[in-house]
Amino acid sequence: MITKREIPFLDMKPHYLEIKDELDEAYQRTMESGWYILGGELDAFEQEFATYVGSKHCIGVGNGLEALQLILMGYGIGAGDEVIVPANTYIASWLAVSYSSARPVPVEPDPGTYNMDPRLIEKAITPRTKAIMPVHLYGQPAEMDIIWQTAEEHRLTIIEDAAQTHGGWYRDRMAGNLGDAAGFSFYPSKNLGAFGDAGAVTTNDDELADKIRVLRNYGSRQKYYNEVKGHNSRLDPLQAAFLRVKLKHLEDWNKRRDRIAKHYLDNLRHIRDLGLPHVPSVVVPVWHLFVISHPERDRLQAYLKDHGIGTLIHYPVPPHLSEAYQELEYEVGDFPISEKMANTFLSIPIGPHLSMDDADYVIDTIQEFCRREA
Repeated sequence: MITKREIPFLDMKPHYLEIKDELDEAYQRTMESGWYILGGELDAFEQEFATYVGSKHCIGVGNGLEALQLILMGYGIGAGDEVIVPANTYIASWLAVSYSSARPVPVEPDPGTYNMDPRLIEKAITPRTKAIMPVHLYGQPAEMDIIWQTAEEHRLTIIEDAAQTHGGWYRDRMAGNLGDAAGFSFYPSKNLGAFGDAGAVTTNDDELADKIRVLRNYGSRQKYYNEVKGHNSRLDPLQAAFLRVKLKHLEDWNKRRDRIAKHYLDNLRHIRDLGLPHVPSVVVPVWHLFVISHPERDRLQAYLKDHGIGTLIHYPVPPHLSEAYQELEYEVGDFPISEKMANTFLSIPIGPHLSMDDADYVIDTIQEFCRREA
């Protein structure tokens, strides 16, 4: 009989408490500066994050969705154009394309890695295709070799959705430096999370970086002199100051996530009907989420809840079946792999502050459920 514990899916308070003194100092420093829009604190974070990712530029923006939208705008992708996106992803990836007046064209995922299957991209390309937007889902970089080759053959732009993969590697390059540009989210629950909405664009493209700096600030370099119809999408200095502190701890926190993930994989891999993520040898994931699958997903989730374990479903409705995209007239069965994932996937607790004892409790509870189902 397993002794019941209470393990929330996500508890943000320990993130603060571990580095409380550093965060409090960053708060005081920023507040006492008297500078709360753009400025030196943001400049410093942009330089530090660009160095970390290995890119030439980082431009702080309001959130991850706007990061992607501004990239599309910066490349002039708009009405009449198409952008290839994963069929299984958070809807923000699709929304960025829609907000630029282009059309998202979905491609099914690889059932093992959960990322866009690069072997299916070629069939989705039309004369209207302008870009490929791989999403590094759940903290694992997409398989980029074929994506690079396909983009080069068809002269397509690669826009990474790196919202969930702060610090992940593909071969010898870090996520955020695997395409022409990348959009990051620093939503509080991310591996590198702010204390509110925040985002950034990374790129080695000087011209694009300049355009996005203008677009994020009302289309202006100088106040009241507007070159284009821009947006108000600026990462504020206070969040930048917090992110500078947390960036120093990101590698350590990612290593803690990796230990938990490997423990899960080692102890859950031989359970019948339980699906686990596959990690290719050329990939170093950062385990933003640890996602399992089971044909009785809803019953498993209820069982874990009864035993005090919090879980979430990422994502219960694939974008093509969302009411928001009913005008595209997709139907159930159009993307069966994505639909199966939506019906069977379950995210279990993982994070830098989850203890190994709690991870063992999660493992034991899943094993007990699966034994009862056998």
